[in-house]
Amino acid sequence: MNKLILAVVLLTNIFLIKAQEVKKDSIGTEEVNIVKPYTPKIKDAFKIKKSPVQGNDTIQEKKPVKYAINSAPVASTFVPSKGKAKGVSRKRKENIYDNYVSVGFGNYTTPKIEAFVHTSTTRDNDLGLLLNYHSSNGGVENIRLDNDFIDAKIDLYYKETSRDFDWKVNGGYQYLKHNWYGISKPENLTDTQIDNIDSEQNYNNLNLGGDLKYHDAFFNGVNVDLNVFSDKYNSTESHFLAKPKFKIPISSEWIETDFRLEYIGGKLDKNYDTSNEIKYGYFNLGVNPNFKVLRDNLTINLGVKLLYSGAIEVDQANELFIYPNITASYELIQDVMILYAGLTGDLNQLSYRDFVAENPFVSPTLSIGRTNEQYNIQFGAKGKLASNISYNVNALYKREEGKALYKLNEDFSHLITLENYQYANSFNVVYDNINTLGVFGEVIIDFSKALNFGGNIQFNSFDKEIQEEVWNLPSIRASFFANYNINKWTAGANLFFVGERKDQYNSNFGIPIQTEITNKSYLDLNLNFGYNFTNRLTAFANANNILDANYQKYTGFEVQGIQLLAGIKYKFDF
Repeated sequence: MNKLILAVVLLTNIFLIKAQEVKKDSIGTEEVNIVKPYTPKIKDAFKIKKSPVQGNDTIQEKKPVKYAINSAPVASTFVPSKGKAKGVSRKRKENIYDNYVSVGFGNYTTPKIEAFVHTSTTRDNDLGLLLNYHSSNGGVENIRLDNDFIDAKIDLYYKETSRDFDWKVNGGYQYLKHNWYGISKPENLTDTQIDNIDSEQNYNNLNLGGDLKYHDAFFNGVNVDLNVFSDKYNSTESHFLAKPKFKIPISSEWIETDFRLEYIGGKLDKNYDTSNEIKYGYFNLGVNPNFKVLRDNLTINLGVKLLYSGAIEVDQANELFIYPNITASYELIQDVMILYAGLTGDLNQLSYRDFVAENPFVSPTLSIGRTNEQYNIQFGAKGKLASNISYNVNALYKREEGKALYKLNEDFSHLITLENYQYANSFNVVYDNINTLGVFGEVIIDFSKALNFGGNIQFNSFDKEIQEEVWNLPSIRASFFANYNINKWTAGANLFFVGERKDQYNSNFGIPIQTEITNKSYLDLNLNFGYNFTNRLTAFANANNILDANYQKYTGFEVQGIQLLAGIKYKFDF
């Protein structure tokens, strides 16, 4: 039995020794914990105790800080002054008044009145009236004919604003009186002839209009204007112009489209050298889409103008005009230089009313046409040379077909029966195709808060095709201004320079005579002063043609000498 037990023990030891000699497996074992999403239950929640129990950490008490200052004498001669209480300014803020009345009177018996008043019944509407009156009894030296004038105008408007749109209606009336006093060759007339001339001409214009503007809408609004113009010699003209505007979104950009609906028609009593009545009429239908691109410092407008113009009772063809309308600007140096350029064109509808506004001495015998500005190329730069010096320079080249020029009418004083404007004392309108090359420069300096001044100059070179000269167009124009304000005083100055202009005298006293006339260049200096007694009451004084220049703006039409006018202006609120 003992031998059997001994044999079993020996076999077991041999087996264990062999098992330890077997090579261990290289793949280890790892413990993997699978965690499922926690789904809380109400029973798992616990409340935070309102009064947490303070731990057993010991809170150390602050130790008192002990310090002492060791004073030492310092030599000083400074003696502080006693303080005084600063008073609080009770100056009232100046009111800004929207209504005013201005009354003045000057030499040459020259009254001048201007007034603007308006009121409203709610915060969203406004009703206003503007009145202007300026006249003179004349007084031009060495002129035997009447040379007085009157310019009177009244305008009314009513407008309302709302959340979605604003609208306005307006109407007015203007009365003008002028005289054909500029006889070019008075030596050709007898005293009896001069005394029999009734040189007066007056004009009337009735205006009605309106404006509608939508906010953030496809239809932006429309502007409508109607003028009915007439004169002493039975001339009449009606001019209607409507300009609807639309704004079409394209992705993140917009296409702004302007439409043009225009009609003008009128008649003049007779031609200059015949008794035939002059009639004319035009209608213009146009569309002008513009696509604006804004990229950082670059702004580009890509547009085109399509316009169909029809002629009524005049010997002109109906035509379709296409014009570019491309402009661009680039800020090359921030706040210092902006480069800009453009290629544009347009059809300019002429009117008897516009001719009178520019030259009131035209005869009521004009041929009314239209000017085709085929292209106008411009490029330039503007910005600031310093924080208080701004500038603008540019150059242009344009071509205009049918540009209107003022030319002295032929002298018919040799005839037995003639009109009051046929003594070479009025102007006709002639047309030519003209290319213009121009250069313009302007500088404005804000010297201080009280003083600013500046000026500009324009040079033009003309290339004509039909006429002998570009009648009454100067090659150079310049102007200078200065304004000074300090305390209650204001002062200003304006200086104008106009270069030489060409005209022509024509007569037929048996032998045709044509004489070229050169109207000399001139300077016109004007000054104005003001003193504010209060923020309501101001006194003013104006002095025009300070140099007492005896110049002619148009052939034969000399201007008044030094013109002085003084008055007061009162501002108020209802």
